[in-house]
Amino acid sequence: MSILSDRPTGARLPITELGPHFGAEVHGIDLGRLDDEQVRALRAALVRHKVLFVRGQHGLDDAAQIEFGRRLGEVTVGHPVHDSGDVAPEVYSLDSQDNGFADVWHTDVTFVRRPPAISVLRAVVLPPNGGDTSWADSQLAYASLSPGLRAYVDTLTAVHDGSREFGYYLAHRRQGRGNLWEGEVFTELTPVEHPVVRVHPESGRKGLFVNPGFTSHIVGVSEHESRGILDILYAHLTKPEHVVRHRWQPGDVALWDNRGTAHYANRDYGDRHRVMHRITLRGDVPVGPAATPPDQGTGTAEAPLGRDSPPAAERTGTTRRTAAAGDPRTAHLRPGA
Repeated sequence: MSILSDRPTGARLPITELGPHFGAEVHGIDLGRLDDEQVRALRAALVRHKVLFVRGQHGLDDAAQIEFGRRLGEVTVGHPVHDSGDVAPEVYSLDSQDNGFADVWHTDVTFVRRPPAISVLRAVVLPPNGGDTSWADSQLAYASLSPGLRAYVDTLTAVHDGSREFGYYLAHRRQGRGNLWEGEVFTELTPVEHPVVRVHPESGRKGLFVNPGFTSHIVGVSEHESRGILDILYAHLTKPEHVVRHRWQPGDVALWDNRGTAHYANRDYGDRHRVMHRITLRGDVPVGPAATPPDQGTGTAEAPLGRDSPPAAERTGTTRRTAAAGDPRTAHLRPGA
């Protein structure tokens, strides 16, 4: 049973905000035993805070994690390309002994037409220290750009290319046959285009929707201009003011809104073992400002977005171009957690 965040809820969750703009820890709940009102409240809190941390979930295994995900939305297969081995097909296992690293800023699976809406990550094996994960608030990053730059990036489209990270893996480790995703078996990684600025389908807020892990270039500009624009946006997105960092403990679960965040996992624990299990919930096709109806995405854009701030209002056009080829040299990287 899926619980949607826009339904009225009377449940109140014990939440500690971790910063002035985003990130929160939820206390005193068991993700495997929530009632419907609590699930609705959790989904609403996720849209508001963008990333939630729940400690003490020692009784949650893969099956319970998947069942919890089904109550939040529609659980996808674990990954379009990667084979996580002896786990449920809905689970994407990031194992440091199998190159399961995520030490590049990224938003999950943006190289498909409908990137996941929500990710749920559970700590399975942790090193004694290290391996923290950081999340960046792409909506706050957008809102804190200068008005002129906001107006410009509203008009842009970017290409997202999974072959840069997974092309070599798909061709050689999977012999050209990936997993069933959105009703189709992935046999190739065809680049897709998404707006550089995404309008959140539930909150109406605008956020940057580019990431170093999967965005290859901006369409309609030169390669030099594309790199300059992306470098500016990446540096701004990952400013400390836009980032919350989590130090993992056994039993921890993190949930994040993949439509309004990017994340990065530290690879600072040497040869010590780290295993994380992730599930994702089905998302929708990203929509930019030009495609936003006049009655959505309105409000002030000059002030940085807080948790309760209204969304922004600019609406302009987009451009299109064909995508670039991938780079098998980066196939050892597996962005995820």
